[in-house]
Amino acid sequence: MQRQVLVCRHAEATEHYSLQPDFERELTKSGMLQAHQTGHWIRDNFSRVDAIVTSPARRTGATARILAEKLYYDDQDILYVPELYNAGEPKLMEAISTLPDKVKTILLIGHNPGITQLARHLLDKHIGYLEPANVLAIRLELEQWQDIYVGKGELLSHNMNHI
Repeated sequence: MQRQVLVCRHAEATEHYSLQPDFERELTKSGMLQAHQTGHWIRDNFSRVDAIVTSPARRTGATARILAEKLYYDDQDILYVPELYNAGEPKLMEAISTLPDKVKTILLIGHNPGITQLARHLLDKHIGYLEPANVLAIRLELEQWQDIYVGKGELLSHNMNHI
């Protein structure tokens, strides 16, 4: 069965400074624009997503809500997974593997380096680090999401300048 993972890095966030926790960093004005443009790109290239899963950090949550709005996805249905905050590939894979089988297309929003490592693993190829608001759409042949550990994907589309 064909499944799709849209791997997305959060949009541009404010610089980290010592008095502000990293978790609380917000999107910049440019980041908000990036998220809107990415939302339009996803909507133009994919009819819908069945699930939006994100880290609960302020910048990923804000990116997720903007993308949800562009995709006509109810932001109340966004799944915020605390373990995905600055998560590496293993935690991201685990989150995907627990999705219900009725979900066919997922939009996963996370942080580097983990989000890029996930894309590299799913595609079984080296790619450059995802820039803010970059999306890679990966098709996988999986009977169920728990098979993600052995599935290798095919790049369907992306909004990056290079890959």
